[in-house]
Amino acid sequence: MLLLAGCGSGTTGNRATSTAVVIISGLASTTPFTTTEAGCATGLAAGGTATALRAHLLGKGDAVYTAPAAAGRGQVHDQIGSGAFGICPTTPPETMTIDTTGSIDLAGEHLARFLDWLRTDTGVQEVDLVGHSMGGLYARAAIRALAEIGSPVKVRSLIAIGTPWQGSYLADHADGTVPLDDCLGDAMCESQMTGYARDIAAAFVSGSARELSQAYLMGIGGWNQWQAGVLADIPVVLIAGNRFTKPGAVNPAVWPNDGIVALRSALAQDIEDAILPRRRCYTFDDTHSDYVSMVAQLPPTTSLTSDPRVLEAVAAAVDSARQGREAPNRDGC
Repeated sequence: MLLLAGCGSGTTGNRATSTAVVIISGLASTTPFTTTEAGCATGLAAGGTATALRAHLLGKGDAVYTAPAAAGRGQVHDQIGSGAFGICPTTPPETMTIDTTGSIDLAGEHLARFLDWLRTDTGVQEVDLVGHSMGGLYARAAIRALAEIGSPVKVRSLIAIGTPWQGSYLADHADGTVPLDDCLGDAMCESQMTGYARDIAAAFVSGSARELSQAYLMGIGGWNQWQAGVLADIPVVLIAGNRFTKPGAVNPAVWPNDGIVALRSALAQDIEDAILPRRRCYTFDDTHSDYVSMVAQLPPTTSLTSDPRVLEAVAAAVDSARQGREAPNRDGC
């Protein structure tokens, strides 16, 4: 049994502790498990992806957890360097830790196990899932896994930030379906494409890095098709970035983009209603992450993970779910 400081019955700010927001990070990321009451004591309180969003939601009075995620099998360990954190709350076991280099479905199984543990050990019955990047796909896989195991955990809403619903052009380049020429001479685009093929796809011959392509996710028999019905009763908010653009005739699978995911993919523009029936969309002139902003020599507040406007949009989406308010379907999409 995991011992968790400050967990129990009652209320936290605006929300009963039986409900909570759970933040999920994406491909090759490492995020510690944190609770409403306790973050990491050194470095970033919740790692590079989740710290700003966690702080913003806590400031709104929400109960917030970050799902443990490691770039490889095993438990989360203290990190040094970029996104460093240490002396964190109790570390959940490997079976409840997302392997952000493994398959989407395995990540979903581990996340579902974590969510079910939150229910049994902390009393959280209802969750709003906030997934950054592939964290949105891991969340979808977890929703299906929760249903398959008959868990009473209710997923009230899904908020997907920079999620590659239709894949990433970086993975598409690595598998040979998107040529480097589609970067139209843009140095950063070319560097991202070649770097992903060299450093990520080559290092991980299976798992999330390979499943990030259109070939895996889209079309007849694709992963998305197998998710039909999973989100039938769950409102979804899609948040996308379009910091990088090119004028004229472009490949929409590449331009505009946030440095990793094209706008068309993040807004799920080719995902049919049978798969994503209840959606609304927001677009910001942001990069994919603090790291992409750093590479592009932009301030962190230009990223989807740190832009105050994005943080407020997430908080508003959580509040709408709590109040049972829902904008018209495809609003902003």
